[in-house]
Amino acid sequence: MYEKTFPNKRFKHTLEFLQKHITTSETIFDLGVPNPFSKIMIENGYTVKNTSGEDLDNNQTALQNEDYTVFTAFEIFEHLLNPYTILQNVKSDKLLISIPLRLWFSPAYRSKTDMWDRHYHEFEDWQLDWLLEKTGWKIIAREKFTHPVKKIGFRPLLRFFTPRYYIVYAEKIK
Repeated sequence: MYEKTFPNKRFKHTLEFLQKHITTSETIFDLGVPNPFSKIMIENGYTVKNTSGEDLDNNQTALQNEDYTVFTAFEIFEHLLNPYTILQNVKSDKLLISIPLRLWFSPAYRSKTDMWDRHYHEFEDWQLDWLLEKTGWKIIAREKFTHPVKKIGFRPLLRFFTPRYYIVYAEKIK
């Protein structure tokens, strides 16, 4: 996935947001298979467990069976057909989610060769907020940030000042 480019700015921003809200004494259940960012979390002192590649739209047993205090999903929800069910099955009281935002100047992403590398949802910030509210979560902190690309053109220029990512920290309403 990161053969040609590594999202250093996005990973740095995500790690800083994580460190602001979650201590290294907590156990993180990170949605998705082990990836470069889960490795960064481990290198920074976090205990991280990942899913094992199961189809999360149909199978949320790992969310119920694993032992964790924090749930994370970094750039995963846009790939799911049913993130509502995922959020209903989270058993921890804390979560961090980041998503790429829908951009008016860019169509939904769809890999032609990898059926798992497609965006079913292209979220706006209010849609993720509503999804969290509907599933019993209260957003404590949120941020939007840009992620410029080193290319020439109209869309790359827009990416310098148009927020591309949205990250939230939420706690379960009791």
